[in-house]
Amino acid sequence: MDNTRKCLLRIDILKDINETTLNLLEPSASIRNYKKNEHIFFDREEVENFYFIVSGKAGLYKLNNKHEKKVIFVYGNGSFLNEVMLQDIYASINCEILTDSKILCISKVAFMNAMEMDFKLSKEVMDSMALKIRRLYHQIKNTSSTVRLDKQIAAKLWKLSIDHGKVCEDGIMIDFDLTITYLADLVGSKRETVSRYLKILSDNSLIIIRKNRFIIKDRELLLKYFNES
Repeated sequence: MDNTRKCLLRIDILKDINETTLNLLEPSASIRNYKKNEHIFFDREEVENFYFIVSGKAGLYKLNNKHEKKVIFVYGNGSFLNEVMLQDIYASINCEILTDSKILCISKVAFMNAMEMDFKLSKEVMDSMALKIRRLYHQIKNTSSTVRLDKQIAAKLWKLSIDHGKVCEDGIMIDFDLTITYLADLVGSKRETVSRYLKILSDNSLIIIRKNRFIIKDRELLLKYFNES
């Protein structure tokens, strides 16, 4: 089994796809290595490939009219990064690499041809998009003006620990460098304000911050903090 085939099988939506479809996709697939802080694509850029994370992490973000960053999603191994581009050739978001990453690229034309032939692949893509929509609904609810910022931060750290958590001696560590600035971009607030609320969470023994690593001491307690009135 060659390297490209192994990488195809590490992508969530391709794990259960039949051999015929994999054989159709493989010739148009390639592997690219990206360094931290590089971009795979930019908002409004013409893009001809679909991108998947074989290993590493990437963030999807938008810039407002003041060029302030709002991070929408953080994705890890096996994730499909730009299925929204089924609709158009132009990206509608920026994609930034957060850790050194291995990215699988598949020609958009070849991938859509495979979708026409394989309903299961089409269903997997629709499920992936539906999951993102549900997550956006949760984000809208959790970042509304009626939810205190400390609770928004608690919810975001809880979700990151679910998606990117690694067990360590003190709890669950979010397994990539997460600066306070980037966390502020995730919740749509200022760094100084987020830093102040992180101290509250730390003083309540809910989190530990060591350089750019966040440790959740107890997920259930952090979730309880979010849910308390």
